[in-house]
Amino acid sequence: MTGATLDPARTSLDYPVVPVGALLAGSARRFGDRTAVHFAGRELSYSQLYERACAFANALGAAGVGRGDVVALHLPNCPQYPIAYYGTLLAGATFSPTNPLLPHADLAAQLADCGAVAAVSWAPAAPALAAVRHSTAIRLVLVTDREQALDPAHRVALDGLADAVDFEAFHADAPVTDPAVAVDVYRDLAHLAYTGGTTGRSKGVQVPHRNVVVNSLQYACWGTGSVPALDDRGGVVLDQQAPAEEYPVRLGNSVTINLTPWFHAMGTIGGLNVPVLGGGTTVLHERFDPGAYLVDAEKFRVTGMGGAPPLFGALLRHPEFATRDLSSVRGVSSGAAPMPVEMIEALHRRFGDDVVIVEGYGLTEVTMGATLGPAWRSGVRKVGTVGLPVYDTEVRIVAPEGGDLTPLPPGEAGEVCIRGPQVMVGYKDRPEETAATLVDGWLRTGDIGAIDEDGYLSIVDRKKDMLLYKGYNVYPRELEELLFAQGAVTGAAVVGRPDPMVGELPVAFVVAPGLGETDAGALMETVNEQVLPYKRLRELHLVDEIPVSAAGKVLKRELRERLR
Repeated sequence: MTGATLDPARTSLDYPVVPVGALLAGSARRFGDRTAVHFAGRELSYSQLYERACAFANALGAAGVGRGDVVALHLPNCPQYPIAYYGTLLAGATFSPTNPLLPHADLAAQLADCGAVAAVSWAPAAPALAAVRHSTAIRLVLVTDREQALDPAHRVALDGLADAVDFEAFHADAPVTDPAVAVDVYRDLAHLAYTGGTTGRSKGVQVPHRNVVVNSLQYACWGTGSVPALDDRGGVVLDQQAPAEEYPVRLGNSVTINLTPWFHAMGTIGGLNVPVLGGGTTVLHERFDPGAYLVDAEKFRVTGMGGAPPLFGALLRHPEFATRDLSSVRGVSSGAAPMPVEMIEALHRRFGDDVVIVEGYGLTEVTMGATLGPAWRSGVRKVGTVGLPVYDTEVRIVAPEGGDLTPLPPGEAGEVCIRGPQVMVGYKDRPEETAATLVDGWLRTGDIGAIDEDGYLSIVDRKKDMLLYKGYNVYPRELEELLFAQGAVTGAAVVGRPDPMVGELPVAFVVAPGLGETDAGALMETVNEQVLPYKRLRELHLVDEIPVSAAGKVLKRELRERLR
């Protein structure tokens, strides 16, 4: 095993020059029979996952799908997903994640844009794929379902799906050895992922193997106190050099429940590659049921809890959150959207000071992430921030308008820019948008943030969510934080209503069970008393829920459409 020495003040890592498949290969040899994935009673060990991924890779190669080809995974989280994900990459092909709930038009547009020649689909979603296939380049369709997730011997009913092939049958008899396809890790795309579409039509983000390996190691090493190493066959393993006092969860001992979709960047890297590198066991849930989540958190003795803020909001509201035995939990992490300060404080009250609570920040254009709060026990965590830049990553705040990349002073809000080895190579077939986003080596994120004197980043808002009222900037997150601070509020989002006289008027959508319309005015007045006049809410609507994407991001576009 070769690796560097851990330095507590380390800001850089020595990343092995290997393709993504080496992440699973190293862990399979190291963790062997340990459970990698648990799904409704079925368990898939690390050795089994690697063997099935190799078989899938070999089957793809035999079907003429390989280096330079795109394979779309049109699946929810299930054991078949990591088999197909790693198998696609081991075959030298490019993985393109596809939400199985996409409407027909969006599905057709994404599949045509990515140029997929093969797709793995979920039986209930397969008819949608079949309906749009004529407008794509797809020549191979593999179908699987829940029954096959539980029992690989089950064969999927393919009635009505012209020339579709059963997923498990496709690779059942293929060799279980690594096909050893040559990959240019700097040029060959591992991921062709699509932006969330919260502000418009999704764009294809091009991410080479090198980016995926780097970003996975940035977060895996940051979270475990490790450095990268290679085993004697070129597989990636972690060398955990930090003491148990700082990182009480050791490699090969973590257990998490994952609800973050693997078709989202945070899911693919943070919810799949990072646990695989650490030898963790991932328990999959098909949908979010707070009660079922808490039952399994106690049953499986989870060591970490991760997800987007809506997950934690629902857990905090559940009566069993306070009574279930969650003493095994050692860390809580949140991403996809800023977590309200009140929510963080409530989690601290529940878990105490021994549990590390961190927020991270990223976007599809940086493979997944760029910052994270200190994951070690003695680290300084600042509530309301999304932490520090991870290894080999620079974050700069610049003026939100114009092309000047001069950094603003500490504490001053501006556009967040990122530079690092995980930044995308560009958008597929969108040179103008790529040129506007990648400027002199920096990625302009479109997010508004500030960096304090210690280097901690705070996200103020999306630049596109910022409101302009009589020329003044109004940041919705400030108003949302004030709303969340009110005891009855469990969900809040603020958007602008266009007004020809002043620009935009701040309007709040609020989830507050138990409150009636007569209380809405008092709630709005309470918030408005705490802000300057130009920031005041002009309307407050009580709603049953706030619309969010599969990754947990608030869909403010939908709220704006309601106002129209």
